[in-house]
Amino acid sequence: MNDWNIQSRGHACESCGKPYADQEAYHTLLYEEKTELRRSDICAACWQQQFSDGARERKGFISYWQGIYEAPPPPSDPIQKETAETLLRKLVEQNDPRYVPAGYILAVMLERKRLLKVKEQIVRDGKRTFIYEQPKTGDVFTIADPDLRLDQLEAVQRDVAALLEHGLNPPSPVTQEQPAPAELQSEVEVSAPSPT
Repeated sequence: MNDWNIQSRGHACESCGKPYADQEAYHTLLYEEKTELRRSDICAACWQQQFSDGARERKGFISYWQGIYEAPPPPSDPIQKETAETLLRKLVEQNDPRYVPAGYILAVMLERKRLLKVKEQIVRDGKRTFIYEQPKTGDVFTIADPDLRLDQLEAVQRDVAALLEHGLNPPSPVTQEQPAPAELQSEVEVSAPSPT
């Protein structure tokens, strides 16, 4: 299974193809298919007719939840300041193993700010993977737990603070002596997400 993965909530039912209306209830199934997780968003009518009985017994079933569709906001100014969520998205897209600890810390920060919700915790081969959902967009993030030790947290905190301040392409290399900005220090100090 990939350590990193984002799957956006569908804007239409996967079964019937009908677009979701704003504030419409939908159902989400998460399945494991070979080496990837596949998200399936289903409208309430199709759920009742086809999926409500036996969906959890289907091959590869991992998780189920229900949500409310929120229509996407109109396009905004494309130049935005780096936020924890946009940085997490960039790290996930890059799928670079050196950013796994920073991505994990960002996900925990966003969970604590209630911007991401843990939907599932999967343990395979002794490794934990968290399935997060961004409630407004419905995007799903799968984030691997890097099993950080306490003596590693300070370095990861500095990395996260530098990434938030400078993005993925910093102007110069970050040194060990460079402290994290005070306002980020308290947000970055974390241990582990709460189990669901």
